Amino acid sequence: MNAATPPATLSRIDPSPSPAGPTVAAANAAAASFAALTENLGYLDAASIEQVRQAYRYADAAHLGQLRNSGEPYITHPIAVAAQCASWKLDAQALMAALLHDAMEDCGVTKADLIDRFGAPVAELVDGLTKLDKLQFNTREENQAESFRKMLLAMARDVRVILVKLADRSHNMRTLSDMPRSKWSRISSETLDIYAPIAHRLGLNQTYRELQDLAFRHLHPWRYATLTKAVGKSRNRRRDLIQKVQTEVDAAFAKLGMRVRLAGREKTLYAIYQKMKLKHLSFAQVTDIYGFRVIVPTVTDCYTALGVLHQMYKPVPGKFKDHIAIAKLNGYQSLHTTLVGPSGINIEFQMRTEEMHVVAEAGVAAHWLYKAQDTGSGAAERLGTKWLQSLLDIQNETRDAAEFWDHVKVDLFPDAVYVFTPKSQIMALPRGATVVDFAYAIHSNVGDRTTAARINNEPVPLRTELNNGDVVEVITAPESTPNPAWLGFVRTGRARSKIRHYLKTMAQSESATLGEKLLAQALRAEGMDQLPGDEADNQPLWDKLLRFTGNRTRAELMTDIGLGKRIASIVAKRLMVLLSEHGHRPNALLMTKERYTSHENLSQGAVALDGSENASVKYASCCRPVPGDTIVGYLGRGEGLVVHRTECNVAKRLQHKDSERFIAVDWSEEPTRAFETGIKITVRNGKGVLARIASELATSEADIVHVDMDDETAMDTVDLRFIVLAHDQAHLENALKNLRRTQAVLRAERILPQ
Repeated sequence: MNAATPPATLSRIDPSPSPAGPTVAAANAAAASFAALTENLGYLDAASIEQVRQAYRYADAAHLGQLRNSGEPYITHPIAVAAQCASWKLDAQALMAALLHDAMEDCGVTKADLIDRFGAPVAELVDGLTKLDKLQFNTREENQAESFRKMLLAMARDVRVILVKLADRSHNMRTLSDMPRSKWSRISSETLDIYAPIAHRLGLNQTYRELQDLAFRHLHPWRYATLTKAVGKSRNRRRDLIQKVQTEVDAAFAKLGMRVRLAGREKTLYAIYQKMKLKHLSFAQVTDIYGFRVIVPTVTDCYTALGVLHQMYKPVPGKFKDHIAIAKLNGYQSLHTTLVGPSGINIEFQMRTEEMHVVAEAGVAAHWLYKAQDTGSGAAERLGTKWLQSLLDIQNETRDAAEFWDHVKVDLFPDAVYVFTPKSQIMALPRGATVVDFAYAIHSNVGDRTTAARINNEPVPLRTELNNGDVVEVITAPESTPNPAWLGFVRTGRARSKIRHYLKTMAQSESATLGEKLLAQALRAEGMDQLPGDEADNQPLWDKLLRFTGNRTRAELMTDIGLGKRIASIVAKRLMVLLSEHGHRPNALLMTKERYTSHENLSQGAVALDGSENASVKYASCCRPVPGDTIVGYLGRGEGLVVHRTECNVAKRLQHKDSERFIAVDWSEEPTRAFETGIKITVRNGKGVLARIASELATSEADIVHVDMDDETAMDTVDLRFIVLAHDQAHLENALKNLRRTQAVLRAERILPQ
């Protein structure tokens, strides 16, 4: 496609007239020209600059006639985004993508057009930046979640995507005042919740601070103005104090002959606001508004500078942090110390080298990670590459966009704890992370098989939160599997997505096995003793059946039957018709035998239950059946098989209105585990009664799962209700018999459905 004649669609034209006057027009023309960008491109060679110029011409023609809300030509926005990227010294492809980033979204340009004109790498970058507005979604939230997922996955493959996006968001926030005020709140909240944390995660400190302050200004204009005025007054009051500190520090380093560069640092308005809000402080109580960065030639000089400062001013206890030995998750390195300066004012000093300073301000942009050949290198890992890779891991287990975004948001919090493996390797995890998070951070196989843990050689529960400096050892077992209860306390998106994926996969696998049993049983009632196999001869038969049920695969059909989404008897009848068409005839004797015995709930095809079914079979909490009880199975819609006692009133009501969903079930001869059931014990109220009953249950090997008791502690008698684990009816009856012989027990009985 010719650069001068791109498709002309003017999708976002501001109807307001262009600002009048030669001065404004001249300013607009200057801002819209390539010259506004040229001065920033000195680090590129001539060929690269020409490629960027071609992209500018294409974008300029594509956006021709479009205006921003301010009345400026729309092309001024892509130029500003490209200029920001140029300040990070990004390559020509990234700058071309910055100039073209709205072309697909607003001008009808296709990805194929961009590939043809500028090559696949630039087209991929632009596509990663393009929202999904053209697709149909049920809600704005669904659209937003899917767009973020697309952007973050593109960013995980090529970090330039997010760098261009952050430059785009920065310029949009700088010009947010030109937007309708009704949009300020949503855009500012989105910036604080999403883009600022991503900038922080990638070490783009300057961008992070700017995005926070711009969002704060538009989200809370009155609070922003009030704090601006307060900081201005404070700055004037403390100017002499800051000058004095700077002079004293300069003199101390000059005396030692150390070459240092001293730079002042002021806490951002948003950081001040957050501190006041979280710690319930007044502005006067926020004492660390001002600080200094001491930039020195070498790492050793950082520690020397720390010693010099500690000799000059007293350090505040507990306010020293060594982020050089243990870098932050985003690669940030510096020594931090807070000192009591003149007049008792706390002042923070940060010691770092020039290289650390570049990384602290520009983060991932400073290191060109997308060019790194060795992604396993220490520097690459420090600067968030592991987090970018974890996005792809989470995507592999999460197909729902909203769920993916929930997992990612968890990992965007900047606070971290640093812990050690038994071999002294440092691992960084979000604050609040648990032993299970640590296990999944090592490897998903370690997480899946975790059974116990030790912190600093002491056994701890798996839900224990980690603290800085903990030495964590995870104990695994080959047969162990993730516990659904872990989802209640894990902190990282990676752990959460891995656990959910495993449970979902296992539930589907178990449901498919159950579904196959149910279909085989139903087919026996139709006169066929077994299901057709997977052989090629039977493939046309299965294809016809899948078209009838609407499933894509045989495994999916079996899973749907196991989950109750398809009724086995209906599928079996259809399968029997298809088998008849292929020349198979039903066995009349088998059909008679199956249909007679199934009426008596004694069918040889009944599903045998031994307790190993996990997610595919649930035992109803209304009647809590145990082996020895007569039972029925209800195939709930989407919830698998639910087992009730035959006399359960809930089951009877369901049978009355939904009888075709009931199937024959029976206990296996050798159940693999104990089952929950309820008991009620009436006791004389007195000291130590609960302990005696608990002891008796332990002696009977009926483990207690839950206990509940009346609030009427002043009464002479009290009802205690337990949920206990019993292997079968005989085991339960034996435990009740022992309880009845216990002193203070008046009555002990099983809780049966009413």
